[in-house]
Amino acid sequence: MENKTKLLSAAVLVASLGYFVDIYDLLLFSIVRVPSLRSLGLTGQGITENGIFLLNVQMIGLLAGGIFWGVLGDKKGRLSVLFGSIFLYSIANIANGFVHSVDSYAVWRFIAGFGLAGELGAGITLVAEIMPKAKRGYATTIVATVGVSGAVAAFFIARCFDWRTSFFIGGGLGLSLLLLRVGVAESGMFGKVREDHTRRGDFFSLFTNKARFFKYLRCIIIGVPLWFVVGILITLSPEFGKVLGIHGAVDAGVAVACCYGGLVLGDIVSGILSQYLKSRIKVVYAYLFLSIVFISAYFLLHDISLFAFYTVCLLLGFSVGYWVIFMTIATEQFGTNIRATVTTTVPNFVRGSVVPLSFLFQYFKNLFHDSLIYAGIAVAVLCLGFAFRALRKMQETFSKDLDYLED
Repeated sequence: MENKTKLLSAAVLVASLGYFVDIYDLLLFSIVRVPSLRSLGLTGQGITENGIFLLNVQMIGLLAGGIFWGVLGDKKGRLSVLFGSIFLYSIANIANGFVHSVDSYAVWRFIAGFGLAGELGAGITLVAEIMPKAKRGYATTIVATVGVSGAVAAFFIARCFDWRTSFFIGGGLGLSLLLLRVGVAESGMFGKVREDHTRRGDFFSLFTNKARFFKYLRCIIIGVPLWFVVGILITLSPEFGKVLGIHGAVDAGVAVACCYGGLVLGDIVSGILSQYLKSRIKVVYAYLFLSIVFISAYFLLHDISLFAFYTVCLLLGFSVGYWVIFMTIATEQFGTNIRATVTTTVPNFVRGSVVPLSFLFQYFKNLFHDSLIYAGIAVAVLCLGFAFRALRKMQETFSKDLDYLED
């Protein structure tokens, strides 16, 4: 029992710290985008256009990597993906610190995105499969909470060091995690499936069965409001701040740090609450209602102080702090032979939803005569409406036995 406890602790530790570096890198690029491009000789519109290009390249890497690592996790094992993805994004992080052109920056952002796509899904899948079913919510809460705090770390490190050094630090943190590899064991559930030579990692099987496809789609849709808040409201907080008459210039980096600080608190509370209520679905309902309250506050509170606005950003982060529950639900919905594929692709498709959300936001902005507020409200209504509808048909998975296969 003591040895098993050590193995469980090692798996949770590596998954948590791996996700910490994952989020650190994702948010670090957003934070250092302007100074890094400026140091490469770009100015004005060139910084904006190339920044969007690099973000899109990174997103393409995330989407491609999500499918690759997910299938690999079901075919070769959770550990191979966990450490393979950590190694790849760590090398890419270090390489980002050496770039001297937009082209090389783009290459390494794609590779970083590709690597970042695998760690979280593999880590959550591994932890969920090796923990006792009644307690796995606590373990996934630890993983998500430690991971999301990487965004706060990225903010402070970027404030203390130049952008190249910040990337080096992220790469070094990731590579140091590889030293913990010897203490982590593969999932017993996966080992059993591998020995039985069961067909595993069939990504396209998610689309060949109607019931399975809609279950998969629902898993993605309930996570979209979170990335609407982060990708639209927080990313564009300086622009919203001007329209809302905030007393002072809104710093996007501070808004991100406040939002992710709220996310950390939200993940802790949502994870513990799901264990107390013995329900994932009830907790997500509660957080979606909270999201309505604080998204409304974001749009309705005009002429407030900078401190009050950052407080709203923190509360917004808290209201979408159900990432841990969202990931756990996705993991628990599918059988062992396709679980890693689902758990790895779902969060990356949710992250990728920022692209269509941005197009929708731009469409409504033009429709409402350049009104950021009305455009934001319209996209919020769509995101939350679809999320509530998807959640209504979602199966409760608390304490569900995960040792089964998909047909």
